[in-house]
Amino acid sequence: MDSKRLKNVLANMENTGISQILISDPFSIFYLTGRRIDPGERFVGIYLNKNGTHKMFINKLFTVPEDLGIEKIWYSDREDGMELLGKYTDHSLPLGVDKIFPARFLIPLMEYKAASFYINASSCVDEARALKDGEEQEKMRAVSRMNDKAMEELQKRIRGGMTELELSSELDKIYKELGSEGYSFKTLVGFGANAAKGHHEPDRTKLQEGDCVLIDMGCKKDDYCADMTRTFFYQYAAPQHKKIYEIVKRANEEAEAVIKPGVRFCDIDKTARDIIEKEGYGDCFTHRLGHFIGLEVHEQGDVSAANTAVAKSGMIFSVEPGIYLEGETGVRIEDLVLVTENGCEILNHYSKKMQTIGS
Repeated sequence: MDSKRLKNVLANMENTGISQILISDPFSIFYLTGRRIDPGERFVGIYLNKNGTHKMFINKLFTVPEDLGIEKIWYSDREDGMELLGKYTDHSLPLGVDKIFPARFLIPLMEYKAASFYINASSCVDEARALKDGEEQEKMRAVSRMNDKAMEELQKRIRGGMTELELSSELDKIYKELGSEGYSFKTLVGFGANAAKGHHEPDRTKLQEGDCVLIDMGCKKDDYCADMTRTFFYQYAAPQHKKIYEIVKRANEEAEAVIKPGVRFCDIDKTARDIIEKEGYGDCFTHRLGHFIGLEVHEQGDVSAANTAVAKSGMIFSVEPGIYLEGETGVRIEDLVLVTENGCEILNHYSKKMQTIGS
């Protein structure tokens, strides 16, 4: 296991008063071991405790010959994995489990009285994952550069009369050409009124003059995720649409300008939200300002009015204000940012200047 990452998780356990924890989230297991295992309906998990007698439980179906820096406990489909696990836990102490631990495993574990009680201890790993180390930061820079290149090329392929599905298919080709490992999430392409529909899925709507073109897209590279949104206009933009574009752009840029260690996430959100509200579009900004990202496109943590936690150096999250006029148009501008010691580094460099295509 990665010793530094393990040390951070153990420190978080100590800070929260947890002596033992069971990690079953495949992304968290990969984060600690560098080994990705898709368990399907079977159980794969890491058991950590303050005494250092860590174990990894793996079904014999999976081939994991390499040394992962942790003792492996193997079991077969003929054995009860939870009963086996219960032989290693301290029954007199609480056991932390993560937020995705399935009831089909948790209930039997409870029946075996493997711990005094059970608590959601995902934060012990999530908070460690939120602080990206140097290697992770460079991977996030690289995948964001790839996404910038993809957006630049995709913008050139926008043409009148094409459908949202056709534009989305063009992105498939571009990502393959650039050598990505696929998508970090399903691409959102919205023309005109469709851009105001939240998580709209591309359909057969054709691009017409005066439509906005909202593209929310992300690829994967070296296991890390990109995410970026840009909004264009085809042939021309109506005066009100130009106005809301500039409002959203200012909200994005001013929110990014306040990011530094110690600033509360609710205050970053408020910076963008206040700008939009003062222009009379507060009810049209319908979502939080951002989300954390890394191995997963949406990791634990967000930039919202409800989050009073503070930004720390090494965190990476999105800044994506938007204004959505139902039945008419939508504008969103999204970057990923890395919190640095003195401020933040914006990972996306594709232009945010309003662009009218085909004019």
